[in-house]
Amino acid sequence: QVHLVDSGGGLVQAGGSLRLSCAASGRVFSIHAMGWYRQAPGKQRELVAAITSGGSTNYADSVKGRCTISRDSARDTVYLQMNSLKPEDTAVYYCAAATQFTGSGPQYDYWGQGIQVTVSS
Repeated sequence: QVHLVDSGGGLVQAGGSLRLSCAASGRVFSIHAMGWYRQAPGKQRELVAAITSGGSTNYADSVKGRCTISRDSARDTVYLQMNSLKPEDTAVYYCAAATQFTGSGPQYDYWGQGIQVTVSS
């Protein structure tokens, strides 16, 4: 089992920054990739950014150049630095961990509790 705890959300004005944190515990050695998803009201959950155990990263087109995902292996923590925030970034953000890889990529099977990010215009 892997346990994830998200933190760092809140209310920020457009153009501001936030850093989200996700602390993993339990069978962290089984994690192949970690990602941040978000879900806005009335919309599907979407992948924002991900990082593999090898350090490869990928980002949604909507956040490229504004967000950076990173990890601190010593603390089993993954971060999402979000800059130049826009009102459309408002959503509940979820940390996720993948303990399996398939031909379709990482399969996220553990989730954090979710944290609210609200960007005011």
